[in-house]
Amino acid sequence: MKRAVVCGAGGFIASHLVKRLKRDGYWVRGVDIKEPEFAPTEADEFRLLDLRDMAQCREAVQPVDGDAIDEVYQLAAEMGGMGFISTAECEIMRNSALINVNMPQAAADAGVERYFLSSSVCVYRDMAIGEAEMTEDEAYPAHPDNEYGWEKLFAERVAFAYGRRYGMAVRVARFQNCYGPEGTWTGGREKAPAAICRKVAEAEDGGFIEVWGDGTAVRSYTYVDDLVDGIVRLMRSDLDVPANIGSPEYVSVRELVDTVIAKSGKQIGVRYVPGPVGVQSRNFSNERMYSLGWRARTALRDGIGVTYTWIERQVRDRLAAAEMAPSAGESMRR
Repeated sequence: MKRAVVCGAGGFIASHLVKRLKRDGYWVRGVDIKEPEFAPTEADEFRLLDLRDMAQCREAVQPVDGDAIDEVYQLAAEMGGMGFISTAECEIMRNSALINVNMPQAAADAGVERYFLSSSVCVYRDMAIGEAEMTEDEAYPAHPDNEYGWEKLFAERVAFAYGRRYGMAVRVARFQNCYGPEGTWTGGREKAPAAICRKVAEAEDGGFIEVWGDGTAVRSYTYVDDLVDGIVRLMRSDLDVPANIGSPEYVSVRELVDTVIAKSGKQIGVRYVPGPVGVQSRNFSNERMYSLGWRARTALRDGIGVTYTWIERQVRDRLAAAEMAPSAGESMRR
């Protein structure tokens, strides 16, 4: 039985990764600064640790019954959607950089054989709509659009440096936008698919929602099960260079909004308003992942169907809980 540590296991993608590794027969230790929010963890062991602290990173990779951890999956990060990324530059640079300097050192010192780092397509420059696919090597000369991308590019270099020094197999995936159930859907850190699903679920039939930008920005959205499959395939491969993991289905923000509204069955109007959008376009080659036999298999329409249903249920449950909660006056009288 292989032993794995999943960092960030209280979050969206990493919690799904824990489930996948357990299905594959792994012993899994989940690590995060917070518990999973939407479902109990399936990890064999879950530790609340702050990976900005080196001593707690060392605790994260402690042996299991005397046997060293075989694999570390580092997905812990200070991150969120464009609203968060555009306003939390200092937190992103400081907190994520500390995690990504500490964890490779702790893993190498603990004799970990394989180390996975979650990077992002935010390492790439802005692209024009219709521009030809960009390969992984074209991240240099570097010109990321935001500080989140700069930190990720630095983290990649740190991980590979430790791999060379200590003989640790390092695998790096650059994620495109990921969505699916059991992810952040409110509070300011949610990504665009979840935010739009929430807005539509909360809107009255015949009402309106507001969306940042003018709807023309182009993105690819990868369903969480496809992304997790890509992580696992990459980790078990001999591919020792960064690899993009994403769906080849590119849509405008307007098309994403229309897909969510169609799933809801409502008549919803859209007002496009000023707000942080990020780059105008994304278009990346997935050939490195295709060489491993991986493909994104979930069409946006199908993935949004599952995601919207889940978020709609969260919205209903929250409204029901609010209606049942006693008012402040009633609480005082009791």
